[in-house]
Amino acid sequence: MDEVQVVVAHSERATLRVGDVFLKVDGNQRNLDVEVAALELAPVPTPEVLWRKPHVLALAAVRGTALGRLGEPSPASPDAWAAAGAAVRKLHEAPLPPWPAPGSGVITEWLDRECEWLITNEVLPAEVITRNRELAELAFRPWEPVFAHGDLQITHVFTEDDEVTGIIDWSEASRGDPLNDLASLTLGHEECLDDLLAGYGADVDVDVIRAWWSLRSLRASRWLIEHGFDPNEPGGEFDVLRAAYERS
Repeated sequence: MDEVQVVVAHSERATLRVGDVFLKVDGNQRNLDVEVAALELAPVPTPEVLWRKPHVLALAAVRGTALGRLGEPSPASPDAWAAAGAAVRKLHEAPLPPWPAPGSGVITEWLDRECEWLITNEVLPAEVITRNRELAELAFRPWEPVFAHGDLQITHVFTEDDEVTGIIDWSEASRGDPLNDLASLTLGHEECLDDLLAGYGADVDVDVIRAWWSLRSLRASRWLIEHGFDPNEPGGEFDVLRAAYERS
């Protein structure tokens, strides 16, 4: 019998690996419904859906290795990063999914609550939080929605021989801001941004990507703390916020 490995687990969901099968268990059925719909629509390599039951989705493993991990140098080559950029561009040029994303007003209110919590609990100096909140404002410029992954972390893109073999974890896919995807993929890996954009092949405002780095780090930090993760690990969200503050 294959050994069961816990990939990630917290109070909201868990992902288990049994041999070459990943089991995603989620108390919110909508997350799994969105993931399956996105997998059917996405024009890029994705995991095969093996079966689904209420609150459980079984997916086949994808070949290759992830582009890297937050807080560690990426082992992927510049060509692999360029291939990832080309795949993201292909996704962004696809027809829009039928479901929308939260509007900028909802995101702004959420962001302000997170900043207030971070300052009140003194997890970082208030000036670091306040300056990053100011930098994040640039992300709220007008933009055309695309088919966006929504949570395109570096661990969610797999490559082999400098080709993308799979993009995983689509539960937050929606009509979204294309630069959010690019920022998510390079969060904590600014040194890989030029290679990614070379493959993406479009004129991109890097200042907006930096704004999304601040926004995503501010929004994620409390969730990470409350779910047993540490945003203060080397290269993590707190380092991203400190670096943005020092750069500005």
